[in-house]
Amino acid sequence: MAYEQFDHTADIGIKATGETLEETFGEAAKGLFSVITDIDKVESVGEYRIEMSAHDHEELLVDFLSELIYLFEVESLLFSEFDVSITSNDEKKLAVTARGEEIDDERHELLQAVKAVSYHDIKVDQEGEIRVIFDV
Repeated sequence: MAYEQFDHTADIGIKATGETLEETFGEAAKGLFSVITDIDKVESVGEYRIEMSAHDHEELLVDFLSELIYLFEVESLLFSEFDVSITSNDEKKLAVTARGEEIDDERHELLQAVKAVSYHDIKVDQEGEIRVIFDV
């Protein structure tokens, strides 16, 4: 399980891997927050539940990461741990327990503003690899 950043023109990309699709979604979320701040300084003192569905895994990933950006921007929340469950029938369903805390200006340096998740060059491989680009 891992994530790494890669450069993409004026944007930032994340490549995430895991042993399962659920682990890979969690690593992609960690990758998102690693762009925003040093996630090693984010304590898991609170939980937030996210549930959603989509037609395919790419849409599910974009919706999930977009929801996390929304929670960061509107609720001032940072997350560092993610328990992800995905069910795949006609619709793909996602249930996540995200753990983290509110931004603490004394401990959390904000590194990069992420505006949105891009569909450009998105890849969700069910074998355990995700590639996604963030508009910064």
